[in-house]
Amino acid sequence: MTGRPPGISAIRLQPVGGGLELEILDELAATLAGIFRVSCHVQPEVFDASFAFDTLRGQYHSTAILGRLQGVDTEPVAAEILGVTELDLFVPVLTFVFGEAQLAGRCALVSLRRLREEFYGLPPQPDLLRERVAKEAVHELGHTLGLRHCPDWRCVMTSTHAVERLDLKSVRFCTRCERAAGLR
Repeated sequence: MTGRPPGISAIRLQPVGGGLELEILDELAATLAGIFRVSCHVQPEVFDASFAFDTLRGQYHSTAILGRLQGVDTEPVAAEILGVTELDLFVPVLTFVFGEAQLAGRCALVSLRRLREEFYGLPPQPDLLRERVAKEAVHELGHTLGLRHCPDWRCVMTSTHAVERLDLKSVRFCTRCERAAGLR
């Protein structure tokens, strides 16, 4: 794990690009604090991601956002930074991503855009959205702990490229991933 101390000492939720409902961020902070057993706080200022907009795709380059999130100050405690956004994210080799993280780094990013039922022309389901956001956030934070994708389809670390698959997995790590992350 490239010189990082094991585990997560604290989590800072960083709103990215505006338009986020504070209630979603507060509920996510409580969920993550319970799963990782650390403090989790929502940063008050919104991170401007306009620099990452790709006019040809009409989406935001998640890797570029992650690169700049590294510079966000989390003093007095060195914390993992989880950017949370309503923006539609991509990496060049994929049509879209639900999120991205620095493997064994300190920054991760999740997007609510394609986790919302409304994106697919369906009525809103707030409980389902909260569940999906939690799963994606735990998954991306797992990558910051050095975890790769897990073959156990129930584990939160299994790879998912569609909401239907995301809905099948748990919000928790399997025993093997939990041990590897130093959470057991």
